[in-house]
Amino acid sequence: MERRPARVVAFSDGVIAIAITLLVLEIRPPHDTRHLHDLAGLWPSYLAYVLTFMLIGQVWANHHIMFDHIRSADRVVLFLNTVLLMDVAFLPFAASVLAQAFRDGHGQRTAVALHGAAFELLAILFNVIWGYVRRDHRLLTATIDSAGVAAISRRFRLSLVWLTTGNLLGALVVPVPGVAVIAAFVLYYWFPIAGEIAEVKRRRHHGHRT
Repeated sequence: MERRPARVVAFSDGVIAIAITLLVLEIRPPHDTRHLHDLAGLWPSYLAYVLTFMLIGQVWANHHIMFDHIRSADRVVLFLNTVLLMDVAFLPFAASVLAQAFRDGHGQRTAVALHGAAFELLAILFNVIWGYVRRDHRLLTATIDSAGVAAISRRFRLSLVWLTTGNLLGALVVPVPGVAVIAAFVLYYWFPIAGEIAEVKRRRHHGHRT
């Protein structure tokens, strides 16, 4: 049985909203707030908060981009999306471990590996879900052509390579540059997907002519 994706998106939005809100609870105030250096000493928590918040924001944006072009969701899509949300719900814990490792000054590679692996799994799931729906044309809307499908596929594949690179660099070589590579991923991924935007413009142009 296939279902309209609106309820899937609404449920996913709720899980993502809760996860992204829980991140701030990991920033615990110091015992003495009379000195600025005590607040400045919380920089690992700020770093983990900002990085993870923006990455979850990317998950939310890409989730909408993907489901904007999914006409119906069968049980496979529902299952894969549930696994994706399970990973999203894990992210506040991964952010907490990352912050604690940088505060303590040890275990940083393990923390970067855990944090990066959580997002790498998300990238894998995005590729699996999109790969599944693009092979079954019944599940895709008629508002995207083959060029748009290919553009989204390229973006999702690039995310997997990019996050894997940052994760391996941080876990096996130097933690801070690994985090920097993942942070650069956040900036790049706010740029629009050229193929998808071009398709939207074509639809609007066609609508004006008719």
